Amino acid sequence: MRTVLSAFRVLEEVAHTQPAGVGDLARRLRMPKSTVQRALRTMWTAGWICPDGADVTRWVLTTRAFQVGQRAIADIGVRDAAAAVMHELRRETGETAHLMVREGDHAVLIERVETEHPIRAVVPLGSTVPLHGSSNGKAMLAAMPREAVRPILGEELVRYTDNTIVDWAEFFAELDRVAELGYAANTGEWRADIAAVAAPIFDDTGEPVAGLSISAPAGRITSELRERYGALVAEAAARVSATLGHRPAVLPG
Repeated sequence: MRTVLSAFRVLEEVAHTQPAGVGDLARRLRMPKSTVQRALRTMWTAGWICPDGADVTRWVLTTRAFQVGQRAIADIGVRDAAAAVMHELRRETGETAHLMVREGDHAVLIERVETEHPIRAVVPLGSTVPLHGSSNGKAMLAAMPREAVRPILGEELVRYTDNTIVDWAEFFAELDRVAELGYAANTGEWRADIAAVAAPIFDDTGEPVAGLSISAPAGRITSELRERYGALVAEAAARVSATLGHRPAVLPG
């Protein structure tokens, strides 16, 4: 399994840095050169990459890789990409998983996987929630340039409950915290009886195209669970993003 995962990591790095040499790949991926070299030779044999020129020192993708990748991205929408992950997230937390996309200054619920708890937070499909008062909305906004946020939300942050953030300075500070944590929390900011945590989903261009969340009655998500669920949601959203073709930035070695 480790060998297969290493090969996929090398293939992804070749795709984004081609023509790529063994030394550069090993540095960027923090992998031994021998491991990278074996992965490259295996993928060459399988027809996914080939040398860039006569010397077998730098590598590029073949048309096979391009054809498979383009077809996959064309065929996969965010709902399809998130389906299995949402069921897994529900199993891990026991709570309802929600998938939302942005529409103007609101987020729209396009998919959900319900909890088995008899007492639950009920949000019908097609419902809209305010971006600034919801975990999904804050997760998507936190992934955008700050100068783009205010034109989306308008001049006034509408208050829905006593917990709604309506001060701009406080709201931008909240978005900074969300960006740092990797997930957003909603503690009764839209409806006082609902709490949630959410993380953004990115497409292949790096744009936040959706939010993935866990929602429950407010009393059921304690501060300890909020932190645990936040980590789970962030990891789940990252997997959906990867399915859509998103690749996080690689830190320089």
